[in-house]
Amino acid sequence: MGLFDKIRGARQSTEISLGPAEAFAAITLIAVASDGYITDSEAQALSTILSRMQLFRSYPADVMRKMFDKLLGILQRQGIDVLFNAAMTNLPHDLKETAFAVATDIVLADGEVSPEEEKLLNDLCRVLELSEDLAVKIIDVMMIKNKG
Repeated sequence: MGLFDKIRGARQSTEISLGPAEAFAAITLIAVASDGYITDSEAQALSTILSRMQLFRSYPADVMRKMFDKLLGILQRQGIDVLFNAAMTNLPHDLKETAFAVATDIVLADGEVSPEEEKLLNDLCRVLELSEDLAVKIIDVMMIKNKG
């Protein structure tokens, strides 16, 4: 790592400012992207899931699109770890369980859990400081939901 890489890295990690809704959306975006790619159907599903939530109910389509453009830009330029850390820093405490549940739902939606997706859910559980019992309950419910 060169001198400019260190400076660039320090600047990138401090310049990211996310609001509570953006932090939540970032977690869902990371869940979709954790297997290395985002399909059009995953992007549409993500938009549908979020639009049903009270947190995003007042967001018009163009505002949602701009928010995801911002988050995708961070993801592409600075990487998943930078976006993940910014989301964790700015996620309100009362949305931690919900963020884990929605991320789990997204990961399980295609019926397969890749090693990267499993790692993401483990990391989320740990960083969000959820009990293992609660995390297992959420995973069980989402497995049942996504079975059909």
